Amino acid sequence: MPVTVDENFESRTVTTGQNPAIELRYTVRGTNNQWEATAAMGPASPDLYDPYGSGIIFYPRQSVTVQPIGDELWEAIVHYGSVSPTNTSSFSFDTGGGTQHVTQSLANVARYAPPGGTAPDCRGAIGVTADSVEGVDITVPVYQFAETHYLAEATVTTAYKGTLFALTGKVNSLVFKGFAIGECLFLGAAGSKRAGGDWEIAFRFAASPNVTGLVIGDITGIAKKGWEYLWVRYADVEDEAAKALVKRPIAAYVEQIYPYGDLNQLGI
Repeated sequence: MPVTVDENFESRTVTTGQNPAIELRYTVRGTNNQWEATAAMGPASPDLYDPYGSGIIFYPRQSVTVQPIGDELWEAIVHYGSVSPTNTSSFSFDTGGGTQHVTQSLANVARYAPPGGTAPDCRGAIGVTADSVEGVDITVPVYQFAETHYLAEATVTTAYKGTLFALTGKVNSLVFKGFAIGECLFLGAAGSKRAGGDWEIAFRFAASPNVTGLVIGDITGIAKKGWEYLWVRYADVEDEAAKALVKRPIAAYVEQIYPYGDLNQLGI
């Protein structure tokens, strides 16, 4: 018995708006094989569908869903929708910030001691104990953003994929998308080839601002780039007013922890 396909009466469901979608529903007869039922939908359904009958706007076939409803009987749903054309882009961002463990406050607001006593001055150190400075976890400004680009097949070569791999985990060595050197970290990319032959690639980044003029205890004039790491060394110092040994910052260090790379090589 040959496989036959008939469009259902309740077919042609159309959704309009920012993300238009169309569903065409069919009945497939003559096989109990899922792959035969799916393959039959290729020639039976149009590659492009014009939901408005205007002859101007056509949506491509995106997927086919089949499910059995009886012996040698299947329901098939063909999905159509808009597809971003090659060499276009979409963007998203998140300013939720990141978490950082800090051992120094921006400023000591107040110190309290029992009557007749003096609270030791720790010069902004947080959570000072007899043996350590415990610090606290805080939310810091981290601007995370993503860009999805639709690139031609000729652009996404083996060499280009190697460039994506090589730049992942690197900080911008040149000005990139308006960010100063050291502010933008490339978190990586994920791509897939679309039915039309071009590539959909999502790029992920995080940005942290460069800062200057930081003050830690009695140490001034500290500068660090966005993705450099700042840490503080403490030592026991006598607080004469409180007659106590306290831990105070005696040195600040800025470390490079990410390698640099020219993110402009991403070509976006």
